[in-house]
Amino acid sequence: MIVDPDIAAQIGALAGRRLAAAPAHSVHGGCIAESYRWESDRGSLFVKLAPATQLPMLEAEAAGLQELARAEAIRVPGVLAVGATATRSFLALEWIDLRAGATDAETKLGERLAWQHRLSAPGFGWNRDNTIGSTPQLNDWSRDWVAFFRERRLRYQLDLAAANGHRGSLQERGAELLQLMGAFFTSHRPVPSLLHGDLWGGNWSADSAGEPVVFDPAVYYGDREADLAMTRLFGGFGPAFYTAYQSEWPLDQAAGTRRSLYNLYHVLNHLNLFGGGYAQQAGAMINRLLAELGH
Repeated sequence: MIVDPDIAAQIGALAGRRLAAAPAHSVHGGCIAESYRWESDRGSLFVKLAPATQLPMLEAEAAGLQELARAEAIRVPGVLAVGATATRSFLALEWIDLRAGATDAETKLGERLAWQHRLSAPGFGWNRDNTIGSTPQLNDWSRDWVAFFRERRLRYQLDLAAANGHRGSLQERGAELLQLMGAFFTSHRPVPSLLHGDLWGGNWSADSAGEPVVFDPAVYYGDREADLAMTRLFGGFGPAFYTAYQSEWPLDQAAGTRRSLYNLYHVLNHLNLFGGGYAQQAGAMINRLLAELGH
């Protein structure tokens, strides 16, 4: 473990703490940045380290956590410091002892996610771009949700897939879906809701008191159905979560018809990040969506 000694000093100055010269040990924290438990005179910190060039990504993550905290709904790690040395960027968060969420935590998560989604904005997007994984996520404001999701989400990912060599039927059928996708919104008029943006099972847990905690966001204001759709993409959320959400703020009866459309964004992103079988999965999803529209 080789760590720039300036990092401890800079985090300490920003966070008002005196840090140990080096982290205690590495911890699991995703595949984009290195993550560490770092001790200080005021307790442990969770610190992400990345190349200095990735400072904007960590700054956007910090801003996303602060935006989620503004909803006063689900607990998120407090931001203590974000910055860079000549060689490394860093994000320091409060340390939270996490554990698997039991049924009671799932119930609270569902209820409080609905509370979070009540925080709205004048339009769809956010005041800065961020990332979904390591892929840029464009958040320029729009008054039109269908146009926003078509251009800033699906078209961007399809164009990136084409640049990565995934052409042919995926692009042809994808272009057809972009042209026709407005048909999924003939009676659905979403309001801009504060979304976590990357709400899969690995991005939530419970603290030592059993309270739900979310982290690693890709924040923006969008259709709340998009957050709920992703919870079903990879699993990790039980019936108590969905029952609690529905009790707090029921979804539109036709929400299931848009689930694959919203999850297509994440599958295309996984194709662009990891390749492999995601091309076949994305193509199958596009074909099913077009079949629902009679094409």
